[in-house]
Amino acid sequence: MNAFMEFLQTTFPALVLVFTVSNLAAMGLQVNISEVMVALRNKKAMVLIFVWGWVLGPALGVLITWVLPLDEPYAIVVILASLAPCAPFLQQMVVKARGEAGFTGAFIPLVVIGTVIFMPTMAPLLIEGLAIDTWSLAKPLLLTILLPLIIGAAFRHYAGAMASRIFPAAKGFAMLATLLTIIWCLVIYGQGMLDTAGSLALLSMTLFMVIMALISYRIGFGMKQNQRSVMALGMGTRNIAAVLAAALAIPDADPRITVMVIMWTLWSVVLAAIGAQIFARLHDKTTNAETA
Repeated sequence: MNAFMEFLQTTFPALVLVFTVSNLAAMGLQVNISEVMVALRNKKAMVLIFVWGWVLGPALGVLITWVLPLDEPYAIVVILASLAPCAPFLQQMVVKARGEAGFTGAFIPLVVIGTVIFMPTMAPLLIEGLAIDTWSLAKPLLLTILLPLIIGAAFRHYAGAMASRIFPAAKGFAMLATLLTIIWCLVIYGQGMLDTAGSLALLSMTLFMVIMALISYRIGFGMKQNQRSVMALGMGTRNIAAVLAAALAIPDADPRITVMVIMWTLWSVVLAAIGAQIFARLHDKTTNAETA
């Protein structure tokens, strides 16, 4: 059993790398450059993405760490997650929510680029005593988050037909890597997750995701319902691949940081699925009202 656990712990960093790169590359294969360019000309959407992503998000994260008596490792994850909007599974949830696919395709690369810029610069300022500099945080984000996304998007742009053919395989591989990462995490950190009972860790992430989704959906400043649902799902979920990459870059990090990140990954899928069903019903209600 010790040899088995040693194998899991030894292979875990490599598996996380595969999980991160495969998911971001698959996301990149779905990016339509023309849709991104259209979004860049939409000043209202750009302002909202920035304000919700890197003004409201970090402010809410800091507020939660002030209000709830969280242990330091859990507070660190809340702050890191507050700087990384948009889960890798956003597009699947948008389909369930009947959100606008074009807006989603533009939203994803924009928030990934924002995360790579703002997380390394803001995290050392917001997390007191964080023993890591900006470049040490930025490097894994550039290599494992931004670069795979850019390669995937470039492949989609210059070889669209081939990108469409390989996307199902890329998506399947990413899902397999995600499943294996979850299994590894449950075996390695399962007891640690149980030990968080009573720590308010689960409450902190629930409050953050629900509040972010509600605010970004309700305050849409004239955006269409199916765009607001994309914004809510994107801002309510977190890019846990980026958070995990940043967490693993922290020297001598408390193991509870990784435990919290894994818990956030699993719980965000549940909350996002619930949110997608709610937004789908709201979409149908809005559509029926418009056609009545």
